[in-house]
Amino acid sequence: MPDIEAKITLIKSNGSEAGRHSVAYSGYRPAHLITDDYLTTGEHDYYGDAVAEPGKTVMGTITFLSPEAYPRTLWIGKKIRIQEGSRIVGYAEVTQIFNELLRKQD
Repeated sequence: MPDIEAKITLIKSNGSEAGRHSVAYSGYRPAHLITDDYLTTGEHDYYGDAVAEPGKTVMGTITFLSPEAYPRTLWIGKKIRIQEGSRIVGYAEVTQIFNELLRKQD
C-alpha cells in the first residue's frame, strides 16, 4: 500500500549537478527529504503508462521505506525534495495521504 499520492516533477538537467538526464519509470527509488534532517528511500509508481520525464509533472504514488521513523510529518501541499545522493533531481507535492501515521496533526 502506498503512503502518499503526489504530483511528481523531475528537474531537467542543464549540465550542472542538479536534475536528471533521463526519464524515470515506475519502480524508481530515489531518496526523499521528508524533514530537514531525515532522508529516506521511496518507490514511485506513476499512474497509467506514464513515465516521469525531466521538466514535466506526472501523478503517482510513493511508498516510503520507513514511515514509522518520521510520524506526523506530512500534509496536503507539502513539497518533498527528491534526491539521488546529494543531487536534487525533483520535487513531490503531496496531494493525498494514505498512511495516517504520516498525517500531521493540527
